[in-house]
Amino acid sequence: MLRYLPFLLVLALWIYAFIDCLNTPEDEVRNLPKPIWVLIIVLFGYMLFGSLAWLMAGRPRRAVPAGGFGGGHGRWVAPDDNPDFLRSLDDDKKDKDSE
Repeated sequence: MLRYLPFLLVLALWIYAFIDCLNTPEDEVRNLPKPIWVLIIVLFGYMLFGSLAWLMAGRPRRAVPAGGFGGGHGRWVAPDDNPDFLRSLDDDKKDKDSE
């Protein structure tokens, strides 16, 4: 069973890269047009080249919000500790009370 593991990992990476490329909006793809990336992934995916090239050079970079992930401190904040979230709950409650 372990002898199939490398093949399955390459196949999983190929499928992930292919679906990720198809789901990425055209204007967010980097370095090459999207159809070219699809061809590279399909033609060279079995050798890992296409999939790794997409992940390193074609995939859009995910932007981190200006305030970080939550409380503006560059770290993730749970919803019950996030003042913006708690304020939105208060606003929702006030809206329901006024109806």
